Amino acid sequence: MTKKTATRYICSNCGAVQSSWSGKCPQCGEWNTLEEHMTASAIAGSVAAGRVLSPQSVSKSAATDKERLKTGIIEIDDVLGGGIVAGSVNLLAGQPGIGKSTLLLQLAYALAGRPNTPVLYVSGEESAHQVALRAKRLGVNESELQLATSTSADDIGATIAAGGYRLVIVDSIQAVSCAAISSAAGSVSQITGSSQLLTLAAKQTNTAIILVGHVTKEGSIAGPKILEHAVDVVLQLEGDRYGGFKVLRAIKNRFGPTSEAGIFEMVGEGLKPVANPSAALLAERRVSDGSIVLATLEGTRPLLVEVQALVNRTSYGYPKRAASGFDLNRLNLLIAMLERRTKLRLGEHDIYINIVGGIQIREPAADLAVCLAIGSAARGLQLKQNAVVFGEVGLSGEVRHVPHADKRLAEAKKLGFDGAIGPRQKSGRKLPGSHEVADVRGALNQFLEKD
Repeated sequence: MTKKTATRYICSNCGAVQSSWSGKCPQCGEWNTLEEHMTASAIAGSVAAGRVLSPQSVSKSAATDKERLKTGIIEIDDVLGGGIVAGSVNLLAGQPGIGKSTLLLQLAYALAGRPNTPVLYVSGEESAHQVALRAKRLGVNESELQLATSTSADDIGATIAAGGYRLVIVDSIQAVSCAAISSAAGSVSQITGSSQLLTLAAKQTNTAIILVGHVTKEGSIAGPKILEHAVDVVLQLEGDRYGGFKVLRAIKNRFGPTSEAGIFEMVGEGLKPVANPSAALLAERRVSDGSIVLATLEGTRPLLVEVQALVNRTSYGYPKRAASGFDLNRLNLLIAMLERRTKLRLGEHDIYINIVGGIQIREPAADLAVCLAIGSAARGLQLKQNAVVFGEVGLSGEVRHVPHADKRLAEAKKLGFDGAIGPRQKSGRKLPGSHEVADVRGALNQFLEKD
């Protein structure tokens, strides 16, 4: 009598059931559509073989909580919500050359110099000599910092399970592989298996680990989405790898907010936190038409950046729109609104938008600044007021409320601006120095007209 298989494979396209996996469905001919499913008997057997859990109260679990591991780098601690949680699995991703390894080597050095804080840096992409050369360039000569090179997830997991370290950095998850999985390193199965193995070892020993992840050419984290679901914290390092500021954001954080952002600048000694990014971003600004200062927020921190616009009559039949640091779809939407709701005629003009400093602006509060920059460049006029601009713009041309107007205004006055141009406050209370506008057309007529 033949034994029934515990699993079966069902095609997600046509629903055909197969007893074994194959790359191509025999019924519909689609590739990579067969998915593994457990049979009802196998599920029932798993339940029968399981053991009853021993739950405990939340207060008892909280009593065993350990103090967070503070890195000493304020920007990183703020993004993490106060430091690295013991036993947490953190994923750091970013473009090649953006500074991921540099930042983590600085972080490891900052922690390794403390008593009773053993740190291990595992490199799977570089040799020990290459890492040592980078450490020498950064001034990292701490003898307490341990370095190892390995591409075996089994060896790294065994090292973590030994419980001799408080923090282990693995650079990178795409370079390591499990011996039990036959596929090559970097494949979906290897990334999933390796991350699960390392996560299990970290949770058992309360060891915090940081995994370096690759990104695709579109900018999203490479590998299966389950990798982001499995880890506790997902950090993204953004910016221009050839210059400008680097921004560290928390995309996911089980132990803190995802609204904070750390701002760094690449110098000869590594990534250096920027104490006053607004002043640095505006240091080389030249007041001209098409130049508007935006008061935005990076997390809870107000930040002043310059929005530049260039409007030229097109030489082709179809006008070009390009944006650096701003969403192109949002730009097209705002241009269509300006065509419909104002007297600007932009259908025969190329329009270019640039956010100075390599900063990526995703906040809707940038809408009004972009509109005023386009209007200023199209008319050849400068902004009359020495003021910053912020506000969300709707399709009807109305300027909508954005939060934390008081923080934006305080940052503007700190850097010598007279006030701000923005929406009306919901409370009805007018902030000192603020110029409230109801719609884009009124803002263009009021602040861009000739003296």
